[in-house]
Amino acid sequence: KKRIIKETTEEVLKRRDIVEKLSKKEGERAVQIKRKTKEAKIYINSSYNNIIITLTDLRGNVLMWSSAGNLGFKGPKKATSYAASKVANILTEKAKRLGVEKIMVFVKGVGGGRDSAIRTLSSRGLEIISITDITPIPHNGCRPPKVRRV
Repeated sequence: KKRIIKETTEEVLKRRDIVEKLSKKEGERAVQIKRKTKEAKIYINSSYNNIIITLTDLRGNVLMWSSAGNLGFKGPKKATSYAASKVANILTEKAKRLGVEKIMVFVKGVGGGRDSAIRTLSSRGLEIISITDITPIPHNGCRPPKVRRV
């Protein structure tokens, strides 16, 4: 048996308002992304297992990202400098489509792809304004063990 649900005009109007609000938000987001930005920030997160590069605007809103795992590298190959240069290469192409010319680079982590990613970004035509290392460093370390009593 099929049930036919009849909606009142109030319910239809409420649903239409909700859909319009959502579409406006999506439209605003699309306009923000499509808007040409000359300057941007690039965050390079390099660990022993993977490398993730994120492109943001100056406020910190993520425009796009890419990672070695996303490109199809598997296992220990994800943390190599070759994978990092490929990820940076793809992100540079995406950034140029948005009109980005100058970037500020923030590097985090201890992986092997840090330097090659920065070199690739600069060689592909993006002007690097600054390079900042934001790797977290412990100030005083862990609490030492108690003194052994015999």
